[in-house]
Amino acid sequence: MDVPPVLVTGATGRIGRLTIDRLLDAGVPVRALTRRPEAAAALPAEVEVFTGDLTVPESLDPALAGAGAVLLVWTAPPRTAAAVVERLAAHVRRVVFLSSPHRTPHPFFQQPNPAAALHADIERLIAATGLESTIIRPGMFASNALAWWVPEIRAGAAVRWPYGAAETAPVDDRDIAAVAARTLHQDGHVGGDYVLTGPESLTQAAQVAAIGDALGHRIAFEEMTPDEFRSRLEGAAPAPVADMLLAAWSAAVGRPAYVTTTVADILGTAPRTFRQWAADHAAAFTGGS
Repeated sequence: MDVPPVLVTGATGRIGRLTIDRLLDAGVPVRALTRRPEAAAALPAEVEVFTGDLTVPESLDPALAGAGAVLLVWTAPPRTAAAVVERLAAHVRRVVFLSSPHRTPHPFFQQPNPAAALHADIERLIAATGLESTIIRPGMFASNALAWWVPEIRAGAAVRWPYGAAETAPVDDRDIAAVAARTLHQDGHVGGDYVLTGPESLTQAAQVAAIGDALGHRIAFEEMTPDEFRSRLEGAAPAPVADMLLAAWSAAVGRPAYVTTTVADILGTAPRTFRQWAADHAAAFTGGS
């Protein structure tokens, strides 16, 4: 029997791209949605690429026709969310939505967060359609360390960062993608609401130290004030993002991170530790490939 293809939105992003690989490994035909076809040039040859934009809901129709499931990674302003979800419901049976742990009763996840509010709205839209749905809620991504700390580490400088004592449980992008792929093509996950974390609670300073261990040398960590952090992000991220991160880290000081066993429960294998992630990505911190 032919397996209907899975459509991956955000196909060239960090989770979408990895999910495509996991789906192909499982023998599932894959479609990729991208706003810029040139960005999809690096995708595997067997992936069927469609040009579409979440801000233009009707542009999704060709990619949705005949698909069985969709990985929805929302990368657009909120105004077209209702129309996009309506189109998903008209074409496919199942949707897996990459959301956030905004329902999790831990102070780290309970700070005001515009992205979480958008995620909650999209979840309500999906629930109202009757689609077979699964919600995936990754906590802090291990790969955030690349965006945050690469420049100083490559320069051999101390990492200056706020709230070094704040504890999180970084989850490996590869584990998020593996869970996403499994829930897209395997039965038994309809109605699933999965909070994904790494296996251990680590302070941010300890995460920097783990990267140093992977590189074979100590990396100094220096505390940065919240105002310095806001100045650093000015122009690179909206002010509410800086405020949200600072509030979350502040709330996390003095208590262990929220840790789940969900990755192991779904995949049957232990989630990767942050040390494993750091070892596997050491080259990125030295300027290698």
